[in-house]
Order: sequence, then C-alpha cells, then structure tokens
Amino acid sequence: MILKDNIIGMLKQCVDPEIPVDLWNLGLIYDINLQDFENNKTDVFITMSLTTPGCGMAEHMANDIKEKISSIEEVHTVEVNVTFDPPWNPEMMSDEARKKLGFNPTPGIKNEPEIKTEWE
Repeated sequence: MILKDNIIGMLKQCVDPEIPVDLWNLGLIYDINLQDFENNKTDVFITMSLTTPGCGMAEHMANDIKEKISSIEEVHTVEVNVTFDPPWNPEMMSDEARKKLGFNPTPGIKNEPEIKTEWE
C-alpha cells in the first residue's frame, strides 16, 4: 500500500490547468492498478476522466501524470487511459476540492432567530 499512497501523493501534485485543483481531489482518477515487474519494479495503469469530453488538455494531464509517477523509484512504466464511462460530474470531487471551488454551502450566521412560516 505504500506505493499506492505515493502514487496518490503524486497525483495530488498534478493540477488541472483549467481548474486550480489537483486531479485526485477533482475525482478525475477512476482507478489505479499495479502490476509487479522484475527487480522490485511495478507497472502502473491509471484510468482517468476529464471534466468534459472536449477538454484539450488531456494529453498534457496524462503526460504530467506519467512524468511525476515515473519519478517514484519503484515504478517501471506508467500507462494512462482516458475514459468517459462514467462521465465525470461535480459530485465526484472530494470535500477539499468542493470547498476550494466554493461548492459547499456558506454556513449561516449562528444565533439567528428562527423564522416560522405557515402556508394554508
């Protein structure tokens, strides 16, 4: 699990160029598969999506992932597969990303009087 944790740490350094949030917290990483290779090395297979099918930054993000994950000593090769099944949606974001992008509701002022209304 240490290698997978290191990979996730690297994915948190890969930022969507159009949204100031990392790919992991955006929920764009769907799967990480590890396959043992020789000499204590591992092949890494990542399945990811994009926020929109027409995103022109797919190759840039895939190359960024490959570069960063390849820097981990235990990694032999990295393959990135882009899919749109299922399509990405904002509910896939982590709480951290939602907060950074302002998706969380603003907390109300405490000690506000409760207003009761009745409709007949």
